[in-house]
Amino acid sequence: MRYGYIRVSSDKQTVENQRFEINQFCQQEGWTIDGWIEETASGTRMYTKRRLGKLLRQVGEGDIIICSELSRLGRNLYMIMEILSHCMNRGCKVWTIKDGYRLGDDIQSKVLAFAFGLSAEIERNLISQRTKEALARLKAEGKQLGRPKGKKTRREAHLLYRHETYIRHALAKGQSKRAIAHRLHCSRNTLIHYIQTYINTEDTGP
Repeated sequence: MRYGYIRVSSDKQTVENQRFEINQFCQQEGWTIDGWIEETASGTRMYTKRRLGKLLRQVGEGDIIICSELSRLGRNLYMIMEILSHCMNRGCKVWTIKDGYRLGDDIQSKVLAFAFGLSAEIERNLISQRTKEALARLKAEGKQLGRPKGKKTRREAHLLYRHETYIRHALAKGQSKRAIAHRLHCSRNTLIHYIQTYINTEDTGP
């Protein structure tokens, strides 16, 4: 299968230029496009949250993704690396028109994929190291790490938290959740959610 991938960043941009380039290229090769994937999305948005992500999940051995240039896949170098690595692992080729890339299963592509993967691994290690150094510095300066003391938890911030003792007693007396919710001026669903989340009762009666 041959897929034409087109991405524009805003509604004001047109997909026609990219479609024309891809069609012209395919005519020269004597090919036809089996499926078009068009989307309006920022290149910085993670590809898994774009239509491109759906395409990458279905491509397989011998498939080709054709786009006008590599930047159509993404604006972040490491995102592009990840996409290309994914395609190569599935036997899918990526061809770009303006850049002239023919990324597939040849030795050049494998070397490029290795370089991409190594660069990404180095960057991850550097980020991890910088994070550890920053935390160590903050600790040495006497700054508290983690949640600041006195800051409310989600439970403590809940509007029913201050009524928890009453809720427990009312439930123990057999009062209905509808009556308890009415007394606390909240919805029955809000009360049930609080009970199930924080009081851990299995009773979800009336």
